[in-house]
Amino acid sequence: MTKIMTDYSPTATVHEVARAAGVSPATVSRILNGSARVSDAKRRAVEQAIAQLNYKPNLLAQSLKSGRAMTIGILTQDVVSPFFTESLRGIESALIGTGYAPLIVSGHWQQDEESDRVELLIARRVDGIVILSGSLSEAQITTFAQRIPIVATGHRLAARRALGIKFDQYNGARLATQHLIEMGHRRIAFIAGPVEHEDARVRLEGYRDALMNERIAYEPDMVVQGNFLESGGMLAVNQLLESRQQFTAIFAANDQSAYGARLALYRRGIRVPEDISIIGFDDLPASSYATPPLTTVRQPVYEAGLMAAQSLLQLIRGEPVDSPDLTLELIVRESVRRIN
Repeated sequence: MTKIMTDYSPTATVHEVARAAGVSPATVSRILNGSARVSDAKRRAVEQAIAQLNYKPNLLAQSLKSGRAMTIGILTQDVVSPFFTESLRGIESALIGTGYAPLIVSGHWQQDEESDRVELLIARRVDGIVILSGSLSEAQITTFAQRIPIVATGHRLAARRALGIKFDQYNGARLATQHLIEMGHRRIAFIAGPVEHEDARVRLEGYRDALMNERIAYEPDMVVQGNFLESGGMLAVNQLLESRQQFTAIFAANDQSAYGARLALYRRGIRVPEDISIIGFDDLPASSYATPPLTTVRQPVYEAGLMAAQSLLQLIRGEPVDSPDLTLELIVRESVRRIN
């Protein structure tokens, strides 16, 4: 077992780390930049030496030597959204120990703004970009990828330096609607997302087709426009109730809309799920702690962020990357009840 020196300087060098771990300085450098293929024992020895010696890599020197800025650009849509926060957590986890730092900008679902933010990140000489959903077209992203490696969630991409990670939103919506039908519901209202969002449009299609496949009439009046926010869910439920529509369940196009819908029902004295059942979409962390805990369709958002960052680092190193396989699943909790 390698003995670690304890009488170290706070400004330890790569050579000191290498000597303490019993490896060459080149091996330490390769482990730090993620390009080394070494045994687990050797890697652990280096990591232990780094911790014991309080070694801090000279990022400027690494950048000059490698020609890289050691920075990853991240284009999100809303930094305060719990959905995007989960993706950012996944990216952050993937970057730990790699020497790369994130640079985050927001596009606010505006195509022109998103394009400007990508240009800004490129001008800042980031090494690659993760795009979290948004309104940019596949053609626009592929064009940007000719200049810089890009991984984009919510998109299908087939380009040399671009990778897309896309969930099957249509089948996720069918899964949610089918669950309500199997629980005996026939009058199912739908709180839609913004019409300009592809995910919102596809989820509406999945809801509609699931009804029709069970010979349940699709009624446009049972679809109320929301905005993917809690406020939109509240307004949608109030609109449904004031229209005198008869329904036993609500499918909210995302969890945030479901939270707002739940609050609106509570304020009207309507119980969930005894009077009205609710199902959401996303499985945000707060959904486990809603009252009652929310039945929803889980998107592995954290895992998508994690894999997006890992895949981007592979693209930056010129390594082949396969599109990850991420599936949606129904999470059954207590907000849906069976009816006759």
